Amino acid sequence: MRAMGYNGVMSDSQHTDLLPAYLAVGEDALKREAVIARLKARLGTMGDMAFNSDEFDGESAEGAAIAAACNTMPFASPVRLVYVRNVDKLKKVDAEELVSYLGTPSATTVLACEAEKLAKNTRLYKALAAVGPKAVIDCAPPKSWELPKRVRAMACTHGITLSEGAASALVELVGENTVHLDNELKKIALAHGAGDGVGEREVRALVARTSEVKPWDFTAAFAERNLGKCLALRSKMESTSPHVLIALCTTRLRELMAAQSMARRGNPRGLAKALGAPDWRVKNHGAWARQWRPEELRRALASSRDAEQAMKSGSDPDEVFYRWLVETLKR
Repeated sequence: MRAMGYNGVMSDSQHTDLLPAYLAVGEDALKREAVIARLKARLGTMGDMAFNSDEFDGESAEGAAIAAACNTMPFASPVRLVYVRNVDKLKKVDAEELVSYLGTPSATTVLACEAEKLAKNTRLYKALAAVGPKAVIDCAPPKSWELPKRVRAMACTHGITLSEGAASALVELVGENTVHLDNELKKIALAHGAGDGVGEREVRALVARTSEVKPWDFTAAFAERNLGKCLALRSKMESTSPHVLIALCTTRLRELMAAQSMARRGNPRGLAKALGAPDWRVKNHGAWARQWRPEELRRALASSRDAEQAMKSGSDPDEVFYRWLVETLKR
């Protein structure tokens, strides 16, 4: 096999181009599904997969049974498919069975493995990667700030167009799981039908919240000094303690102070290097820093220490954090 593209599309139709094993690994579940679906479709053009495929779940499968299925000869087809989901959940002894099999894999079987995470230093990952340079298919999810754009592209496949606000709202409500996002897009498409694009109000009316607000969404609202947004987000953060939030806000205050310092030196683009962070993570810091005067940042940093001390001294943490937040963000 000469190449496998973003969604697992194979570039050549010859059986000789197939590798004996593939690993679709990464947290983007929709991408993993697409890789496996296209591999199944490709093999389906070569023979009847109803007689030539087996599926296993790594949470309960035995490695010996998977290896036996791989070594079974195909019937009325040049190739068989053995698909193992959650291959990262295999017990060590069962994973070793696959490592052993991959040492001399069957020439008439394609072993398709899928995992959300599989460490590169494991013997199983190394054995799969050794099959060929295209054996491991990276299914890493897009960055959180890239997701709304991705969602808008996904919406087009369902025949609808989402506004930027609608896409951001869907991610906020559903979370970052691309399968869940795609399922909600299907529902929106059925309810919306043909017509104008889908706006934020319609998304919020049709989609129930299933995702808790992420702490970094809160700290972004904090950095832009949007008190109303912070309060709204805080009400949807059941599992994040005020101790964690004030620590994250304190870190953000220090980052904004660094952003102002770099701007005064005439080197705002040097912030990422100064913080040891990727460029994408600090792309909004310059704009956020302009919302604060230097003395406001210093005062907020000093008061955060007092608030943390009060939390540790027996005062109600939520009440202390709320008072500090309001006092810090007021203009």
